[in-house]
Amino acid sequence: MKKDSDKTNVMRLLDQKKVGYEAFYYDGEGLSGEDVARVLGEDERNVFKTLVTRGRDKAFYVFVIPVAEELDLKKAALAVGEKSIEMIKQKELLPLTGYIHGGCSPIGMKKFFPTVLDESASSLEKICISAGRVGAQVCLSPQDLEKMIKLKYAPLTKQAV
Repeated sequence: MKKDSDKTNVMRLLDQKKVGYEAFYYDGEGLSGEDVARVLGEDERNVFKTLVTRGRDKAFYVFVIPVAEELDLKKAALAVGEKSIEMIKQKELLPLTGYIHGGCSPIGMKKFFPTVLDESASSLEKICISAGRVGAQVCLSPQDLEKMIKLKYAPLTKQAV
């Protein structure tokens, strides 16, 4: 049984806003997003990863997509009105967001960046996202995520060929 002291900043922020969620803890070292979905007993389509990018104009953007999918950079750029975007380097993540690779959450970043959630989430009852550290996830409804951060929905992933 986890104690309140095990709560992440993301969980504390959700508690402050009285937003319901389920918390999950697991040994997360070296797990892929697909592995995390299996550990949680969730369909891969319900478990999302948070990706941080930089636009041509040097602005930063956050994209939240299913763990088994790949971000389509053209669709992502279109969703935020940029000509092009690129993934930031892993070493830039912590100073920019306050999160490390594998533990990045769209909730509670050092600064808010425009955030886009893959349109597939709009039809789901719940999605699971990082709780702000490796080995911790929170599951909540997409509507509850919208209570925490300003976001929009758009098609963001590459289509299987």
